[in-house]
Amino acid sequence: MDEEQGADEVSESLRTCIASGRQQPKIGMVRFVIGPDDRPVPDLEEKLPGRGLWLSAERHMVHTACEKNLFAKRARCRVDVDSDLPTRLTNLMARRCIRWVELARRAGQAVGGFDEVRRRLVDSRGGILLSACDGAADGREKLARMAGGRPVLDALSATELGIAFGRERVVHALVSRGGLSDNLNRDLMRLSGLRQDGAVA
Repeated sequence: MDEEQGADEVSESLRTCIASGRQQPKIGMVRFVIGPDDRPVPDLEEKLPGRGLWLSAERHMVHTACEKNLFAKRARCRVDVDSDLPTRLTNLMARRCIRWVELARRAGQAVGGFDEVRRRLVDSRGGILLSACDGAADGREKLARMAGGRPVLDALSATELGIAFGRERVVHALVSRGGLSDNLNRDLMRLSGLRQDGAVA
């Protein structure tokens, strides 16, 4: 790859947040398009047709864009923004993360429960450690220490992790490295930003 090609690829991965005006990698952003009903539609797959409007995956940025209707300003057309858009976006992202964990479990790439996760960590198997945001602090801290340099993500609640494993609650889980974990990692980071105030929608 020559320098010019590398610069082009970096440029293509940057998007401008309609709330902050900052350019940043789209990996930490959410794309919207204006739907046929003149309302902003979260495009989490980034595949919907139409001009993309990008927002940083941060709760206060989403609220700012909705309160000031920055979608209309950037789209240069009428846009009707529902007051529940920030909550709806957060719920969509949470369901997306749950689905990734569920797919990983079905593929044999995810385990849940303190003892099973601890065994995997002792065996030095790589992956992403998931720790429920409402789990007991002592168990979370113990596994976090065992994880060493592995990512520890806590954007989901024990109930949400439980859904992915077909249980009532799961506090600890480990997802092996691979395509599913890459997608999960990105979406959990975005969900964490959308839940910056600690609210679990």
